[in-house]
Amino acid sequence: MIKAEHLTMVYGEDFKAVDDLSFEIGKGEIVGFAGPNGAGKTTVIKMLTGILKPTDGRALIGGYDILKEPIKAKQSFAYVADNPDVLLQLSGLEYINFIADVYKVPEDERKGRTEELAERFGILDALTTPMRDYSHGMRQKLMVIAALIHNPPAWILDEPMTGLDPAAAFELKQMMKEHAKAGNAVLFSTHVLEVAEKLCDKIIIINHGKDLYQGTVEKLSEAHPGEDLEQIFLNMIHYHTPGEEPIE
Repeated sequence: MIKAEHLTMVYGEDFKAVDDLSFEIGKGEIVGFAGPNGAGKTTVIKMLTGILKPTDGRALIGGYDILKEPIKAKQSFAYVADNPDVLLQLSGLEYINFIADVYKVPEDERKGRTEELAERFGILDALTTPMRDYSHGMRQKLMVIAALIHNPPAWILDEPMTGLDPAAAFELKQMMKEHAKAGNAVLFSTHVLEVAEKLCDKIIIINHGKDLYQGTVEKLSEAHPGEDLEQIFLNMIHYHTPGEEPIE
């Protein structure tokens, strides 16, 4: 459902932000996308969603090439960016309806879905308030609701837990599980391997745009006996920093 084929992004003459990255996320899978700040996660996500055009390679969502068939591809996924500060002059409901109009979601369907999602995130009573008066966490919740309003098969979420309170983060994780159980796909970026361990079918770890690991957390732990996930992660990213050696 979500496929990256040799994605590469070069800035300037020779800076490779993403270096020949390939992966595939099938139906029913939740995949965590991990790496330190500056690893290239957001750049990859922006290539997957058509915001950035890759220097090389291609991205497919639901079988549609994001560059060759952008409308069909974009109808096939929900995207939550890492910055929720958009169109803050609108109320929460106005923003949701704007996104629903873009995706041509019928009135009765959008109303029921808006109420359901807003209730789950605890912001139903705030939907008529301008988003400029929302906290960061409330804006993040609203972005998730708007992104999911057309109920697409693939979810692509860039650091979706940032700013969410524990109850909302738990609810979002439950929603990811429900979405995958229904035969859909979820890709979300994270810094926290413990979240991936509890939630994901597999993880992808990158640093400096390079593929470091793809597979289950269990197999990663088995390959590094005696180390906790934090130490494994730190060793991996430290070792793949130019000029550095693995942490002992």
